[in-house]
Amino acid sequence: MTTDTRPAVVIYSGGMDSYTVLHRAVREGHRVHALSFDYGQRHARELDVARSVCEHLAVAHQVVDIRAIHGLIDNSALTDASRAMPDGGYAADNLAATVVPNRNMILLSLAIAQAVNIGAPRVYYGAHGGDHVLYPDCRPEFVERMNAVAAIANFDAVEIIAPYLYRSKDEILADGLAMGLDYAETWTCYRGEALACGSCGSCRERLAAFAANGVGDPIAYSPRHDSGVLR
Repeated sequence: MTTDTRPAVVIYSGGMDSYTVLHRAVREGHRVHALSFDYGQRHARELDVARSVCEHLAVAHQVVDIRAIHGLIDNSALTDASRAMPDGGYAADNLAATVVPNRNMILLSLAIAQAVNIGAPRVYYGAHGGDHVLYPDCRPEFVERMNAVAAIANFDAVEIIAPYLYRSKDEILADGLAMGLDYAETWTCYRGEALACGSCGSCRERLAAFAANGVGDPIAYSPRHDSGVLR
């Protein structure tokens, strides 16, 4: 990896993808400013993990409270706890309920503002190829157009970096394992229970990535999870 000592903003949820992106930015030499967002999601497990990781890395970290907008984006199973959380693999027909309206545009806009504020030329976020089928705001077209806007929205242009935009979850994990990362320091499950459920789409995708890499997932799963999912 090349060394770039300029500041960089990383959108860091506490999940696998952004955890890997965070470590890439750190290893590239950036003075990382990690941003996590509380937008009224169903649970705060990822935010707790994000705080712990940033403290361990001595990375500047801010949890931005934007819960005031919850009523604008609550038409999703991820932001409305009264809605049933769908299970099963990633596909538009069964996980469309997990799309949070305009989420990444909102988070990227705030991250770009922080970047301009601290003189950081880059904002990193963890969109990846596996998300393209379901989430419009993780697709290359969205990133390209947000990049075009970020170049002209302020006096100082900001570049959006999505290093895994064309790569799968398996490949992200392989990259992280090659860096020696400990994925016990991440939380992926859509449910905020004591143990990961193993049955929601996010857990299934995570388990499949570990299986594809021939290693076990270091986090604990509920004993009721689908035994058909490789671990």
